[in-house]
Amino acid sequence: MDAIALLKKDHMTVKRLFDRFEKARSGKKEIADRIVKELAVHAAIEEQLFYPAARLKAKRNEMEEADDQVLEALEEHHVAKWLLSEIDKLDEDDERFEAKVSVLIESVKHHVKEEEGALFRYCRRLFTRDELVTLGRMMAKAKKMAPTRPHPRAPDQPPGNLVAGAAAAMFDKGLDFMRDAGKQAMSKVNGRMRRVARQAHLNDPPG
Repeated sequence: MDAIALLKKDHMTVKRLFDRFEKARSGKKEIADRIVKELAVHAAIEEQLFYPAARLKAKRNEMEEADDQVLEALEEHHVAKWLLSEIDKLDEDDERFEAKVSVLIESVKHHVKEEEGALFRYCRRLFTRDELVTLGRMMAKAKKMAPTRPHPRAPDQPPGNLVAGAAAAMFDKGLDFMRDAGKQAMSKVNGRMRRVARQAHLNDPPG
C-alpha cells in the first residue's frame, strides 16, 4: 500500500469512529479513547515521515505551494493535539466532553478535506509510484512504534520528533497497559458482584 492510500485508509477509520460517536447513546468515552489513539498514531507517522518527505521534495522541486500546505497541516495537527490531550483526560459525564469532541470532529474533517485535496495532489506530482510505495511501507512499520496519545508540547518535525516520539510511545504503551488492566479488573469485580447478588437472591427465603 502506498503512503497516500495508507493515510486515506486511516482517514476512513477515523470517519467511521466519528459516525459511531455521533450516533451513540452510551459508551462515548470508549469511542473517544479509540479516536484519540487512532489520531495520535496517524499524526505521528505523518509528522515523522510523510510531511518531512513531502517538504524535502517540494523544496527540491521549488514547489512552494506544496511546502505551504505541509506547514498548514502541521499547524492543524498542533491545534488538534491540544484538543485530543484535553479529551483524553475528560470523563464522559464532564459537561465539556461532547462539545470538545464535536469541535475536534469539525477540525479533523476540515484537515482531511484539505489534505486529500491539494496536498495529496501535489504529492502525486512530487513522488514517483515506487517512492510512495516505499514510504508507505516505512509508515506502516512506524505505526507499530508510534505514540498512542497526543503530546502537543513535543516537537513535530525531525529530528526532535523522532527522539521524543520514541520515548512517548514507550510511555503511552505503559499507560495503555494499565488502562486496559484496570478495565479488565473492574469487569471482573462487577461480574463477581453480580454473581454474589444473584446467589443472595436465590438464597432468600420465600416471602
